[in-house]
Amino acid sequence: MTKHLSKSVAIVGAAESELGKVPGMTALDLQAQAAGRALRDAGLSLKDVDGVFAHVDDRFAGLQLAEYLGIRPRYVDSTSVGGMSNVMHIRHAMAAIEAGMCEVALVAYGSTQLSDGTRKVGGTPEDMRMPRGQFITPYGQLSPIGYYAMVAQLHMHRYGTTPRDLAEVAVAARKWAQLNPKAYRREETSIEEAMASRMIADPLRQRDCCLVTDAGGAFIVTTAARARALKRPPVYVMGIAESFSHHYTPFGTADWLDTNVAQTAEQALAMAGVTRQDIDVVQIYDHFTIGVIQSLEELGFCKRGEGGAFVAGGRLAPGGDFPINTSGGGLSYNHPGQFGMLLLLEAVHQLRKECGERQLPKAELALVHAPGLVFSCNTTLILGV
Repeated sequence: MTKHLSKSVAIVGAAESELGKVPGMTALDLQAQAAGRALRDAGLSLKDVDGVFAHVDDRFAGLQLAEYLGIRPRYVDSTSVGGMSNVMHIRHAMAAIEAGMCEVALVAYGSTQLSDGTRKVGGTPEDMRMPRGQFITPYGQLSPIGYYAMVAQLHMHRYGTTPRDLAEVAVAARKWAQLNPKAYRREETSIEEAMASRMIADPLRQRDCCLVTDAGGAFIVTTAARARALKRPPVYVMGIAESFSHHYTPFGTADWLDTNVAQTAEQALAMAGVTRQDIDVVQIYDHFTIGVIQSLEELGFCKRGEGGAFVAGGRLAPGGDFPINTSGGGLSYNHPGQFGMLLLLEAVHQLRKECGERQLPKAELALVHAPGLVFSCNTTLILGV
């Protein structure tokens, strides 16, 4: 995506569905609910939508949602690459709008993993003819947590990172969640409590792992020119980049602590024409606490190996000098099957000054980072007002 496309499109509507545990609703229902709310937020209607970019924990999501809502889109995209899918859909929507293939894009996601009980510790059944089914699953590797436990072990071995460093991330998330009335977990917690929580995959404990909830979300993307005439202040796409390496098993990766995040950060920042020092809002995919520490290093906010020291002393929490994941993140706010949608929506809410008690005093530029599958791909996005 070339630099001239910076600020060519904007997010003009953004909304969550009902969150937490939402019995009686399907993932499609949650998508539709969020889509309706996002369209009302933008001052648009279903008849304005001519592009659908949708993702659920299944196939054919774009066609399903378009049919459900009665839309006959000119462009449909159901690309699924794990947790970063909806963030990546922004780039796809930007390209489609630039090419004249659509003008108003609906991007949506929904998941009922909590109500369905579909995310169990042991994972889900797999096709045993596929490489992961043949060579990984039969040997008891828990996915994805087993891989992130191995990353945490490597980080501790190489750099001296400690369980307390991981707990700092979890406690900071909970403190942000206590300021968010929509957060699923808001009760008090402490470093000591996090470090004493149940071991799941050594060294990752229960508080090091994201929630499992039902959730949906949607946002509307359109041209910058059209955005300026709508009811909500536009949030512009300043820069965005992606990287891809493998499918699901990362055993061919040369270094599990270098997953091409830096590449996406440099490209997105260059496209936006800004530096890390210009960023006011940072949202990092926090499926596991080690993921935050690793991403901070790879994004270049601290040096490699210094992530543990960087997060110490409540630095990421309210009142700290590097606040991140201001919703409470996947660790305490909500985490459906894929968290990228909710990560992005929090960035939009911060830039539009809609976050109440947790609103950051200065919020003009946001960086959103999300991975996909297991170190397989990454996207970094810069938003601005």
